[in-house]
Amino acid sequence: MDLVNYINANGSLDSVPGGMHTVVIADEEKEVLPGVIYVLRNVNADVNINNQNRLHPFYLIYISDKGEIITNHLDVKKTLDYLRNVCKGKSEAVKEAYDSFNNETNDGRDMSKYSKLLEDSIKTIIEVKEDSDIDSLFSSGGTSALINNIKGLENFELISFVVIKKVE
Repeated sequence: MDLVNYINANGSLDSVPGGMHTVVIADEEKEVLPGVIYVLRNVNADVNINNQNRLHPFYLIYISDKGEIITNHLDVKKTLDYLRNVCKGKSEAVKEAYDSFNNETNDGRDMSKYSKLLEDSIKTIIEVKEDSDIDSLFSSGGTSALINNIKGLENFELISFVVIKKVE
């Protein structure tokens, strides 16, 4: 509903460029821990892993700073709730958050930590697919193994990401 209201007030999102990001402050009271929420788009629109992803071809993944998956691409509602908790009603950048991010990444020139977290996030999509394939081998109605194969990073476009920082 928030997105519908935004579009009604501001118009279509077609002109919004990809790769946009923001940095927000973690809110442990609301269980929003330091990490990153990635918004990805599957570049092969025909691939929807067993039709489980309700946002296909988009994938949302929330990963902690330590590389632990907080919500995978099938937990869309929960991921959107986390985003809402830390972003809704904030229209200005939070200096403490982006200063911390800029210091950590040398003003965005060293994104190696976030690249690694992105790779780990995509690996979880593949792992969920592989687990589902194995389960399908033991269920009636055929198997999904070897169908709609996702290889890795080359299958996804990074649309946006939200870095969630703990600020002292």
